[in-house]
Amino acid sequence: MGWLDSSQGLPVHHHPKVPTGARGWMGTVGGADKFGIQDLTHQYCYVLCPFDTINLQILKPKHAHAQRIHGHFKDTGDTRRMWEGILASSCDSDVTLPDALNDFYAWFEAQNNVAAEKSIPPQNDQVLCLTAADVRCTLCGLNPWKAAEPDNILGRVLRECADQLADVLTDIFNISLNCAVVPTSFKTTTIVPVSKKPTVSCLNDYRPVTLTSIIMKCFKRLVMRHIKTQLPPSLDPLQFVYHSNRSTDDAFSTTLHLALTHLDKKGTYVRMLFIDFSSSFNTIVPQHLIGKLSLMGLNTSLCNWILDFLTGRPQSVQIRSSTSNTITLSTGAPQGSILSPLLFTLLTHDCAAMDSSNHIIRFTDDTTMVGLINKDNESAYIVEV
Repeated sequence: MGWLDSSQGLPVHHHPKVPTGARGWMGTVGGADKFGIQDLTHQYCYVLCPFDTINLQILKPKHAHAQRIHGHFKDTGDTRRMWEGILASSCDSDVTLPDALNDFYAWFEAQNNVAAEKSIPPQNDQVLCLTAADVRCTLCGLNPWKAAEPDNILGRVLRECADQLADVLTDIFNISLNCAVVPTSFKTTTIVPVSKKPTVSCLNDYRPVTLTSIIMKCFKRLVMRHIKTQLPPSLDPLQFVYHSNRSTDDAFSTTLHLALTHLDKKGTYVRMLFIDFSSSFNTIVPQHLIGKLSLMGLNTSLCNWILDFLTGRPQSVQIRSSTSNTITLSTGAPQGSILSPLLFTLLTHDCAAMDSSNHIIRFTDDTTMVGLINKDNESAYIVEV
């Protein structure tokens, strides 16, 4: 954004102070009169850059959606009834639906023929050891209003009893890490499906909301923090998730900067390919992932623990009072798990552009390939695609 001198068409570096509310009115009929700055409009005009225009167009539908949701629930103070209403409107009353959805979410299990095998740790392998202080800090950071998960242990109980539970849970976590075995109760997941669309036409129209043990969520948070300290800082610089001070805005700005900088040159244009991976977390093959983690420097004991975490996972689907049969999975990573996006990014970190004219920009599994084309030569871009 900037102020332009309308008489010379040059940027004005020392522009007059304008009330915050007036900025959006500059350049509109009657805008200056509204704030008593009519004498400025003949000399200055307020210009929105393309980035601000795009942000404005994004915010408008977000605000409209928020208003619709607020209007739907503003007269209801019973949150339980609101959630039941969402489930009632989202899911069918067919008693066979939970089993059908569970089979659908486990579809990739039949495609995986790679057996998971743990490696024997070397004698000098250092097993991750958590401290009671770290566990206590994680428990104290829990949301006290979070609903109980499949184990029926409330987050509020864990938070308020953090001092009493820290030592016990620290022993449990360290034994799990030392033996590279995750208790089955920690791996058990219950999926509550919520429809993506007003009208459901197929099983893929249901979004799986996964419920897992809150204790296990604390455990995974601590393990994830350790994994991130073991990764090289230069790993996949165009992957913007799990980097400090990075966000989707940085991914967007980088993409825009690459394109606009290239377009400043004569005889150039840009091609962009936006990729949406379907069921990306469900397609993770644990043995392939562990092989890559070992090459990246993670110790054998931790790799074995991650392998055990991803295999032998009991999963069921619940729709109101109906619950499906339990299926044991050894493919993919749990949806909604804090570890799953990180593991997926580590699995795909070596998916980099082969030619310097192409750039693959990612935020977890959301991927954009930018091809910088010179003199109508798209050969490098076509090979990359």
